[in-house]
Amino acid sequence: MRKEIPVGVISLAGLALFAWPFAGSGLPDNTPAWALMIACLAALFAVEAGTRQLDSRAIALLAAIAAIDAALRLAVIVGIGGFNPIYFLVLCAGFVFGPSFGFMAGALSILVSALLGAGVGPWVPYQVFAVGWVGVAAGIAGHWRSPSPGPRDVIVLAALGLVMGYVFGALMDVTDWVPVFRGNPTLGWAPGMAPGTSLVHFARFYALTSFAYDTFRAAGNALMVLALGAPVLAALTRFRARLTFEVVRT
Repeated sequence: MRKEIPVGVISLAGLALFAWPFAGSGLPDNTPAWALMIACLAALFAVEAGTRQLDSRAIALLAAIAAIDAALRLAVIVGIGGFNPIYFLVLCAGFVFGPSFGFMAGALSILVSALLGAGVGPWVPYQVFAVGWVGVAAGIAGHWRSPSPGPRDVIVLAALGLVMGYVFGALMDVTDWVPVFRGNPTLGWAPGMAPGTSLVHFARFYALTSFAYDTFRAAGNALMVLALGAPVLAALTRFRARLTFEVVRT
């Protein structure tokens, strides 16, 4: 599990971005959030490259995934509810290559698509971590994958995609809940609010405003994995065998 330490450390830093409102303070300003996100990505990339977990072919694969996902996101700006196909490759890449690679695949996909036209704003650092964590979750589940992908792996990944569809939505809702519903007596956030109260308010807010919307994302993730997961997992597994670095399962 030592290879997961770097992505675990930067995940703790990212978690702080989302956790401030539940400690009574607002979301960090735009500049610190961007600085933290860029620093974490650069540090993870440097560690992975320095420890030879990434070689030129792995970097090329990351770039290809980011380019494909950016194109998919730009092509499906208006999806059905919260559905967007960008999560599919992130799930598959994380499942095959592990948590660190999955995080970088998700983070770079969002960052590249934002810079190419999907929209750059204060929400991007939060999206980078949230989609990165989709890849991390897939990577953790991939520790128990079969040597040759089979129906069980596809079902496990589809179930994970379903769950992470809601998790991503809940994480990103924090960025709307704090500024837009500020002061609402039953749903909103206020400075100095007790952690327990803020959690209750946020749970109500999510259930009333976002759960149904996020269901489209969750179901879309699961259906894409069920429909396309087997050949994509098989292709990535073959590619993984040709890379110079090795992902060790513990």
